[in-house]
Amino acid sequence: MDTFLFTSESVNEGHPDKICDQVSDAILDACLEQDPESKVACETCTKTNMVMVFGEITTKAKVDYEKIVRDTCRGIGFVSADVGLDANNCKVIVNVEQQSPDIAQGVHGHFTKKPEEIGAGDQGHMFGYATDETP
Repeated sequence: MDTFLFTSESVNEGHPDKICDQVSDAILDACLEQDPESKVACETCTKTNMVMVFGEITTKAKVDYEKIVRDTCRGIGFVSADVGLDANNCKVIVNVEQQSPDIAQGVHGHFTKKPEEIGAGDQGHMFGYATDETP
């Protein structure tokens, strides 16, 4: 019987990954609320009293990224530099561009292409292992 070891990471409440996930989710929600056809590849990272949002977003929605960052962090309870982030005074950096044409041509067209002709973008779960057996 073959066996394998599967590992994954889990972080707890208050971890920066949780903050970042909520910010990215809030941005996605804001885009989809105004434009259900939005294409959103939004990443967020944070470090002491700073939040940075970056990625590729193609939407007709009018989104105030900084307001979403501050409202989300405030809603979680990050309102003091004593806890590492003050939503009212932290530095917010936003660097969002339109989706690149190369990615767009590969992942769009669900109304005109067969399912097997549509790409999956850049998100996925990969399984495998390291080996030196490749010729």
